[in-house]
Amino acid sequence: MKAQTQRSLRRYHHYLGVFFAPAIIFFAFSGALQTLGLHETSEWAGKPAGWVVSLANIHKKQLLSPPKKRRPPAATPAEDHDRAAPAPAPAQDPQPSPVPLKVFTFLVALGLILTSAIGIVIALNNAAMRRASTICLLAGTALPILFLFV
Repeated sequence: MKAQTQRSLRRYHHYLGVFFAPAIIFFAFSGALQTLGLHETSEWAGKPAGWVVSLANIHKKQLLSPPKKRRPPAATPAEDHDRAAPAPAPAQDPQPSPVPLKVFTFLVALGLILTSAIGIVIALNNAAMRRASTICLLAGTALPILFLFV
């Protein structure tokens, strides 16, 4: 590869990395919270914090708050009588434990957060590219927030 092409590719990689780093950090963090199940109500943790639910909704549905659930219309007494009892659930084969994959997924999220943060620091320490890197970082932070409210 020619030296000029390599320089151009490095520059594009640099600016794209700085632009997408805030989103990578956000999705890695919110994904880690979901991997731990912190966005759901549980017996051991109770009701999740509102900010955790909001992050999960942005991550999963690209919405700040969950969509309103529609309630099915109330059944009439005649319809209740006509309904048969639910069939028993079929026996399930034992499933492997999800814990090892959850631990690995959580470590991947931490790795993405750490390497993205290190990349931002390295990018901003390059004096020749600092101004453009700062603009890319600010745009990569502001645009998703703007799109969330549009």
